Amino acid sequence: MDTFKPTGLELTVQSLLQGLGLLIGAYWTGWIVYTRVFHPLAAFPGPFCASVSRAWIVRSVINGNPHEVQKRLHARYGHIVRVAPNELSISDPEAVKTIYGVNTGFIKTDFYLAFRAPYTRYPDHFTSTDEKVHAQRRRIVNGVYTMQSILQSEPYIDQCTDVLLQRLGEYADDETSIDLLEWARMYAYDVIGELYFSKMFGLMKAKGDHLGIMKSTDTLIPAMAISAVMPSYLRSFFMLVGVLFSETRNALSALNDLATAAHSAVQGHVQNSSSDEGIIRRVDIISKVFKIHQDQGEKLDFQIDDVKLEAFGGYFAGSDTTAIHLSTTLYYILKNPGVHAALNNEITQATQRGNLSFPHVSYHEASKLPYLSACIKEGARFHPSVALTMPRQVPSNGCQISGKWIPGGVRVGINPAVMQLDEAAFGDDAGEYNPDRWLKPDADKMKRYILQFGAGSRGCMGKNISLCELYKVIPELLRSYRLELISPEKNLETTGFWFYKPASMGIRIFRK
Repeated sequence: MDTFKPTGLELTVQSLLQGLGLLIGAYWTGWIVYTRVFHPLAAFPGPFCASVSRAWIVRSVINGNPHEVQKRLHARYGHIVRVAPNELSISDPEAVKTIYGVNTGFIKTDFYLAFRAPYTRYPDHFTSTDEKVHAQRRRIVNGVYTMQSILQSEPYIDQCTDVLLQRLGEYADDETSIDLLEWARMYAYDVIGELYFSKMFGLMKAKGDHLGIMKSTDTLIPAMAISAVMPSYLRSFFMLVGVLFSETRNALSALNDLATAAHSAVQGHVQNSSSDEGIIRRVDIISKVFKIHQDQGEKLDFQIDDVKLEAFGGYFAGSDTTAIHLSTTLYYILKNPGVHAALNNEITQATQRGNLSFPHVSYHEASKLPYLSACIKEGARFHPSVALTMPRQVPSNGCQISGKWIPGGVRVGINPAVMQLDEAAFGDDAGEYNPDRWLKPDADKMKRYILQFGAGSRGCMGKNISLCELYKVIPELLRSYRLELISPEKNLETTGFWFYKPASMGIRIFRK
């Protein structure tokens, strides 16, 4: 019987494959030994897989539960946990000032580049990694986002609230339940439409996402978050593969439509400014930004494309983060009967005393209600809008964090959804929603540990928009309707694809 004899070419290929296998095996063996024994972070505890590959953290984001995983890790290992070969998760509240304070030398990592809009002259405020450039560009438009500036448009927020109350009244009359998060999102997006472009997007009027904005966000944000935590050299390939799926293509198409709409909004201001008859009858955020371009554009290098970027950012400037803050705060108010009763009593008494205007509550009036303020602050603490670490790069000379020396160049970050449950900072009941903690004499010191709007020079520019909405709409909702959770006994389910997004929150609405 003839026996098979490999040819010289087959033997060569076989030898090459064996050599390649040995080479790969030797590389990984050497890498694992290095990361576990000789790496500057080798002494820090954490999962074995996390110490040798970023695949571990990518997987946790793909699963949508990095906040839950990190809670368990910090409960087991303490304030510092290694979550990637060169990255540490920090849960020590005292590290907030060190990492996110002003002029600390900690800079944003390339994590944020995954969220950057393409083809921009300068990075947007959120994704800029150059602190000097960020400070210069932010200074140009900072005045547009002050509370004083936002309150100039307070009547238009009232118009959005009127639409919301009208729609909720229809559901009350029909005895139909709604998803609280969905309506909080539609409300937040319509407010952005009014404040930026002098016109609601019409989501509440349509009773749904007729523009595809929310669906596009739901598709792209998880993909961006997964891309953000993976090695940068894999991101382009990952996003390219994503385009093969129709859902991703549709989301990109919707975003392109929004970019076109932003372009058109800015072009309208250009045409008005060049026309003798062109009159801007209402000053919205984009009008104010465009005026900066008109008056100081050449001096500040603030061109029309920069105005368009601000307009495009407006579509996503705090809409989902505000909706999460609003819906979860209301959810936990309704879930805790004692809290609900106390807040209703405060709102009722303030209205009867004339301290809350009718039919529209002003921001200044609402912000003086101590229990309402406590509920909103507790909502930001107990369920922040972000469920991933916000990574920064340690300065080249290294730094002391939570009693440990961290070498320069290491990535560190705090996950608000983990750190803001710390018992040392917030009390033994930190794992519970309890607004009363904010009414204690020493409550102010807790503010420095809250990362709902970031911290330091990189704090959220849309903070005042979000706070204005929350302080105004919550008391108007609660004095107009009686709201009830459909399943108050169930715990709130969540996902953590960057946004700390709650699952559906069914509520029933009754007229008072």
